[in-house]
Order: sequence, then structure tokens, then C-alpha cells
Amino acid sequence: MNTWLLVTIIAVAAVAVVVKRLIGEPVNVRDLFGPPVVLTALGVWSLLEAEDLNGADVGWVVGGCLIGLGLGALRGRTVALSTRNGVLHQRYTGRTFLVIVVAFLASALYGLLARELGMHGDARPLNLSIGVGFLGEALVIGYRGLRAGTPFAPEKPGLLDRYGERIDRLTRR
Repeated sequence: MNTWLLVTIIAVAAVAVVVKRLIGEPVNVRDLFGPPVVLTALGVWSLLEAEDLNGADVGWVVGGCLIGLGLGALRGRTVALSTRNGVLHQRYTGRTFLVIVVAFLASALYGLLARELGMHGDARPLNLSIGVGFLGEALVIGYRGLRAGTPFAPEKPGLLDRYGERIDRLTRR
């Protein structure tokens, strides 16, 4: 896939998640963990496909992942959780955006340092960076939600579920 197309898709998806969370949304497990797991898995896949990576590159990747996970967890602590209609809701706050800016700057500085010290360019997949950040956030929000005792929102039917229902209706006629 074209690198710029992939970057655009990831950026649009990340912006969509941030906008939804700025407005506020119910917290369900699939929406909380799905995007981070998919982005992280795609990033790991990119690393496995990369050629000429060495131990130093892997060390830089692990360090970057730990930083991203930690800053994502910090971001998760700033998300406002509330109960609406009997289920858990989340909303980004001003402090959340402050952490987003700090995380972006820290990630950029870490990436520049890594590049200057010889890290292979393919060892820095954007989807992995975003994925582990959202994963850190999801882990903290999930933990906070469980501790609050408020039930998570029920899962919404996914795209495949809706098409499956339509196919079932068409075949029953």
C-alpha cells in the first residue's frame, strides 16, 4: 500500500476517534480496544515485513512503545468518565489535549533522536506509535470503568452484523 495513503487513512481514523471522544461517547469494549489493537497489530506486521532491522532498531522500537504506552496511560487518566443512561461515557478534556501535545512532542523528539543515531526508517511505523498510545489510554479507561462499577455500553452492531441481518432477511423471503 502507498505510504501516504496509509498515513492518510491512519490520520483520518485517529482524528475521527478524537472528535468522537471530544464530543463524548458511550464506552463499549469493542470501540475502546478495537482500534488500538488493530493499529498495533498493523504496526507489528509492518515491522515483521521490514528488511535489514537489527537489535538496535528493535531496542528503539521497544523504547518508543513504552513511551507511547505510558503517555497513552497518562492521557487515559485525564479522560472524564461519567454515567449516562446507566452506562459509562467518556469525554476528552482540556488536560487530555495537553497530554496529546506533550505526547506528540515527546514522540517526535524520540523519533528524531533515533533517526540521528541510525535507526532504520522502517522501524518507526506510524500505526504502531498511534496504536500503542491508544492502547495505553484504553487500558487505563477500562480499568477506571471497572473500578467505577458502571456497566460498559452494549456493543453496537458492526458493519458485518448489519449486512448479515440483511442477508438473513433476504434469504427468509
